[in-house]
Amino acid sequence: MTTGHKSFSVPGGVLLLLAALALAGCETTGMGSGAAPAAQAALAGPPQPPMTHSRAAAECWMGTEKGAVSQDLDKRADYVTKCIDEKMKSADAAPKS
Repeated sequence: MTTGHKSFSVPGGVLLLLAALALAGCETTGMGSGAAPAAQAALAGPPQPPMTHSRAAAECWMGTEKGAVSQDLDKRADYVTKCIDEKMKSADAAPKS
């Protein structure tokens, strides 16, 4: 004997996807950020060491190796000096945590 009702089934994968999408909008941290602080830190990458004069010099010289190899050494040295000054000013202006 048939009651006239048809059975409707949804594949489990679709239900799982819908549940995941519904939960993705939920905020559980109370901070309004949408992600936990630990997750945000993981996305930001490893912490950078503080900028020192020798680190700035190394980064600036490496920059000339990639882009300014054809320039003579004196011009590259001038570029590196300016680059170091800019990096050190930026490091001084950066907020300390």
